[in-house]
Amino acid sequence: MRAVQFKEYGGPEVLEVVAAAVPEPGPGQVTVDVAYTGVNFADVKARSDGYRVPALPHVPGIEVSGRVRAVGADVTGLRPGQEVAALTAGGAYAEVALADAATVFALPAGMDLRTAATLPTVLPTAHALVHEVGRLTAGESVLVQGAAGGVGTVVGQVAKAAGATVYGVVSGPAKAEYALKHGYDEVFVGDTFAADARRATGGRGVDLALDPVGGDTFRQSLAALATFGRLVSFGNASGAEPWRVGQPELFPGAHTVSAFSILTLAQSAPEALRTLAGRAFRLVADGTVTLPVTAEFPLSEAAEAHRLMGGRTTMGKLLLRVSP
Repeated sequence: MRAVQFKEYGGPEVLEVVAAAVPEPGPGQVTVDVAYTGVNFADVKARSDGYRVPALPHVPGIEVSGRVRAVGADVTGLRPGQEVAALTAGGAYAEVALADAATVFALPAGMDLRTAATLPTVLPTAHALVHEVGRLTAGESVLVQGAAGGVGTVVGQVAKAAGATVYGVVSGPAKAEYALKHGYDEVFVGDTFAADARRATGGRGVDLALDPVGGDTFRQSLAALATFGRLVSFGNASGAEPWRVGQPELFPGAHTVSAFSILTLAQSAPEALRTLAGRAFRLVADGTVTLPVTAEFPLSEAAEAHRLMGGRTTMGKLLLRVSP
């Protein structure tokens, strides 16, 4: 089969198409004939910095849609030929991907494989940030970093559907225009968002802030919170030193800080992930949420997809097309 791998860390040019052995499922595992692969910032970090890379060479990619190829021992509820979406522990940039059965999800009726490829990471993450971890309630306000990205596009819609006032943060005017079409009431451009959020809320601050960036952005998000506000960290795109926050920072506003990682949840509590994914996927099936695919590349052009995502100009979701 064809796969895209890298043998060393570096820029997009280290990605190469190779002939690889087709994986076979072990107990509790499933292989999927891949139709589409989602491109995520985690893939870029894996290629450039070794994020979650166990060894080299490495085939990146953490989500696919396609059809079940084979199931291993002790797998129930899945069958060859069934259309699915799956979260993988790497290896998704390939014609056949291996996944634990607990993170393979049968598609809702009527959902096509292209749409399904946008679901495994983004939808459960957005749902968790708003509901399970963020505990947003109607009438509250939320501030979202990266509002025009894949997760940001969905968070805006999920939060709006929950009855919240939704503020976004982006890096440029084009992204602001895009975000305003996906649930956001107001979008702030640049690094003055803490002051902007307080202005927009009459000096009160926001009830919930969602941060995938870390570093100074994390600290400013904390400063944007209202009394009893919550901050959820779900990444460290800045590459800054891990944040540290304690009683001196939290006591004055009675603030709460929490965190979420879908890849960690898949390893530590896969059944919780299945429940979360079921809730999240229903929002797409019933039309509450849409996630536009803004760029699609053949598998052989994975490096171009990485160049686009690494330039921080992307909006919505990027896909690799592997097979029809």
